[in-house]
Amino acid sequence: MTVSGRLKRTVLAGATLALAASTSMQAKAQEVSDDIVKIGILNDQSGVYADFGGRWSFEAAKMAVEDFGGTVLGKKIEVITADHQNKPDIASNIARQWYDTEQVDAIMELTTSSVALAVQGLSKEKKKIDIVTGAATTDLTGKACSPYGFHWAYDTHALAVGTGGALVKQGGDSWFFLTADYAFGYSLEEQTSNFVKASGGTIVGSVRHPLSNTDFSSFLLQAQSSGAKVIGMANAGLDTSNAVKQAAEFGIVAGGQRLAALLFTLAEVHGLGLEAAQGLSLTEGFYWDRDDDSRAFSQRFFERTKRMPNMIQAGTYSAVLQYLKAIDKAKTDATEPVAAALHEMPVDDVFARGGKVAKNGRMIYDMYLLEVKKPAESTKPWDYFKVLATVPGDTAYLDPAKSNCPLVTP
Repeated sequence: MTVSGRLKRTVLAGATLALAASTSMQAKAQEVSDDIVKIGILNDQSGVYADFGGRWSFEAAKMAVEDFGGTVLGKKIEVITADHQNKPDIASNIARQWYDTEQVDAIMELTTSSVALAVQGLSKEKKKIDIVTGAATTDLTGKACSPYGFHWAYDTHALAVGTGGALVKQGGDSWFFLTADYAFGYSLEEQTSNFVKASGGTIVGSVRHPLSNTDFSSFLLQAQSSGAKVIGMANAGLDTSNAVKQAAEFGIVAGGQRLAALLFTLAEVHGLGLEAAQGLSLTEGFYWDRDDDSRAFSQRFFERTKRMPNMIQAGTYSAVLQYLKAIDKAKTDATEPVAAALHEMPVDDVFARGGKVAKNGRMIYDMYLLEVKKPAESTKPWDYFKVLATVPGDTAYLDPAKSNCPLVTP
């Protein structure tokens, strides 16, 4: 064989090896563990927050999968769900089983701050993605932050800036708090108190109540006798609804005090009714009647659930959709590259416009200050809110450099 022939064979052999290596690397890069992408929606489906997120968040997650096309990197996407009953130990046991034996790749929703903190801690240990849409505490992107943890729909800082700030500007400069006796309630009271005081207001007192409380009479009497201009309800779900109903019975609003529902959503307003809820100020990150896109999405959600979505349910749709986009971008469902993609990619969907994910995992996007309409102002079903203001994301959310998250260098 001539020198030229041997050289040609060597070049061809090298090219073949390079092609094989490239093909192998591409196949590896597009690897999906267990040939399926499995997402777990873990939340309260039977207790105080059952309408807050509940099985409706599961439906929103399935909508996201369908809208994405049902597969990612050529592999099937599956969504499973379970009820954590607002108990961190139950939630942790379910999450551990999902990760260890059921090949779940990511867990989302996680209503109840104590639950979310527990599952995020486990997810960090297991090096798995978690995206929280249903819990509020800023600790999730603060001292308890995780390189694989993300906080999506809202948090206590955004609620404090939105609802608390609006009422102080309107003259509500003295506050008394009814606070749920667990991490979420403490965080919401602290954040709102700090904002009220920074704006020139005062805190005249507070009282804590058990989760899933039914009788608020003694707490409301303390709030009424305090003389505070605003009674801030640092609770959520049925706790807030029951407190609002009983406040009406005590004539608190009629007596001149205002109620601030610090975490109240469309779902709870619907359950309470406009007659009882009218005039309440609240902050959400999504309103179904915001624009044509939100109305079209919400109508599709309504056709499946017979209800319009709140920010938890729409936020879960967004979180699942963004997670699938991140897998597609990373060409794998491996945790490290997917987490990196989630940090890099802008969030631009029906839920969040121009959202961005900070180094501490906080998704920053605009929030909406809302007021519940009077019955006479409502012109159609689910027409419950007046949008008073848009709160820019950089105002609504805490500067990541001040979050105490060890992943962020000040």
